[in-house]
Amino acid sequence: MKRFIPTLINQTKLHTHKLSTFSQFTSTRISPRNYVTLSLKANNVMVANEMYEKLVSGDRAALARAITLVESSHPTHKGIAQELLSMILAKRNSEYGVNVGTESDPLKTTFRIGLSGSPGVGKSSFIETFGMFLLHRGHKVAVLAVDPSSARTGGSILGDKTRMGELSRSIDAYVRPSPSSGTLGGVARNTNEAILLCEAGGYDIILIETVGVGQSETMVADMVDMFVLLVAPAGGDELQGMKKGIMEVSDLVLVNKSDGDFVTAARIAQMEYISAMKFIQPLYEGWKPDVLRLSSAEKTGIDEAWKSMLTYYQIMESSGQLMKRRGKQGKVWMWRQLQEELLQRLRTSEKVKSMLQTMETEVFNGKITSGYAADSIIAAFVDEQ
Repeated sequence: MKRFIPTLINQTKLHTHKLSTFSQFTSTRISPRNYVTLSLKANNVMVANEMYEKLVSGDRAALARAITLVESSHPTHKGIAQELLSMILAKRNSEYGVNVGTESDPLKTTFRIGLSGSPGVGKSSFIETFGMFLLHRGHKVAVLAVDPSSARTGGSILGDKTRMGELSRSIDAYVRPSPSSGTLGGVARNTNEAILLCEAGGYDIILIETVGVGQSETMVADMVDMFVLLVAPAGGDELQGMKKGIMEVSDLVLVNKSDGDFVTAARIAQMEYISAMKFIQPLYEGWKPDVLRLSSAEKTGIDEAWKSMLTYYQIMESSGQLMKRRGKQGKVWMWRQLQEELLQRLRTSEKVKSMLQTMETEVFNGKITSGYAADSIIAAFVDEQ
């Protein structure tokens, strides 16, 4: 992103000069502050428009830069990212209903699939096999693999992209690992925006892989069209899945590693999960979650899994539940991001910083309650605005 900075500065100077020239021929006086605001706005639009043209033409480098933009917390980058996303949303809304799939798999919209499961269940191996299967059917696949973040550096600990060697080398696939940055559920804060960028880049199947961190991993269900749970055979009590609540939001359960010595165990696990699903109320009318067996290593059962996914998509799209689900998801993430943004601004407030250590010390020593300290900090923050 550093290489953008000199360009942004030069373009800002250019637009400031243009606005100054324009004001000479009008009766409207533009204050210095408005000069800066208008020039930055014009600059953001120009940079976003240039990036948008490259993105929709299939430029993979432009897609990578765009995702980096939406992941950035720099104010200038945020401004450009919002302009870019606005252009993408306008284009998407105008083209709704146009086939974006293939002749064998017609899709009226892109298909967002979330993949979750406990560590070691074979999520990355499944994505590699499943992704190549989709490419052979003519699809373009984007994979957003969210890796666990280091508690010390904030970077990714694992490199899931290295496990998808064949898929990541394909010209019709895009694999983007991103650190979760401590976000609960293993879902990066800006994954929603990254999905839109991938769709604008021409990818019709979007796969989102989570780190698999337990109960909170169900957050990924709030950003995809279909939530797929991967489980392994011989993993212990299969009903533990119900206690975590993850099966309640699963639209499809896949028993992976159904090969070799685990075939019998996979069949038993499949039957137990089918029995468990009977106690769960279906999320959507017309769809009852399937429980299927497959093997990523032997590449068996992939076709059946895809047929089940397509059936789900067709039921949801034809009934209007697909777009309704996306609309509800947008509202959920608006509030989540609002909470995160407010918390971030709270932490960077100068007035809050000056009183934070005192409040923490008094709470630690038992002089005031944590609730009173929180109310005092919020009151100070509101007064500062």
